[in-house]
Amino acid sequence: MTNTTTPVSPLALLRKPAGEPIDAGTHLNGFGGFHGGLALALLTSAMRGEAAGLPLQSVTARFDRPIGAEFRVETSKIRAGRSITVCAARAVSGKGIHVDATAVHGTPAPSTWQPFAPAAPVAPPPEECEIFAIPPEFVPISAYMEIRPVGTARPYSGGAEPELTAWIRLLGDEEPPDTARFIFLMDALAPSYAAVLSTLAAVPTVELTVRPSANLVRAASPWILLRATTRSASADGWVDEQLDAWGPDGTHLGSARQLRVVRAG
Repeated sequence: MTNTTTPVSPLALLRKPAGEPIDAGTHLNGFGGFHGGLALALLTSAMRGEAAGLPLQSVTARFDRPIGAEFRVETSKIRAGRSITVCAARAVSGKGIHVDATAVHGTPAPSTWQPFAPAAPVAPPPEECEIFAIPPEFVPISAYMEIRPVGTARPYSGGAEPELTAWIRLLGDEEPPDTARFIFLMDALAPSYAAVLSTLAAVPTVELTVRPSANLVRAASPWILLRATTRSASADGWVDEQLDAWGPDGTHLGSARQLRVVRAG
C-alpha cells in the first residue's frame, strides 16, 4: 500500500510492480478524480503479464466512475491467437468498477507495407518555449509535469480554434518514455476544447484510446510534442478529440482519441 504520509509521484507509481493495491491520493487527481491517463497506464502495465511479451498495439479505457480512494487492478485474457492477444483489466474498489479497459497486443508477420504517419507541426525546441503552470488546486497532478506550450493558444482563453500544442515531460524523468509513461503523457494536456472556452469548466474523459507507434521504442528524449485537436463537438457537450505525439526529431510516437463531455459549474 502507498504511504500516504509521503505522496508517491506518478513516475514512482508507474515503476512499482503490478499487482499491489494503489492508494489514489488527491495529489494524483486530474479533473475531479484520479488522473485518467495514469489509471490507464497502470492498467496497461498490469495487462502485460497476460500478453506473453507481445507489443501493445492499442488500449482503450472507459471511465465508469471517478476513483477517489484505494483501488486494485484485476486482469484477464480475452483471446490468445497466433499473432494477436486481447486482454482486459479493471480498476476496482469496494464501490465497484471504476475503469474498464481492453488492450490489443500483437506482432503481425514481417512485411514491406508502406508506412504512413502525420507530420510534426513546426515548433521551436522545448527550451525556447515558456513553462505553462496549471493551478495545482484545479489539476493537482500537474505539479509533476513540465508543460511548454507552442504557439499562442491556451486553455480557457476564448480562442478561435479548439487545438492545443505543447512540449510535455514528467518532472524528474530524464529517460525517453516507455509505453506506460507514454500513455500517461498522452492525457497530460488540457482538453483542446478548453482553448475556445472563456470560463472555467471541466471537460473530463469518458473514453480514452491510445495507440503507441512502433517508433516509441526508439525514442531518445523525455520530451514529447503533443497536439490535441477537437474533431467535433455537439451542442450538448460531447467532444471527440484527436491527439498525436512526436519526438524532438519529428518522429511520430503514437496517437490517441478521447471522448469527453463538458461539465458546467
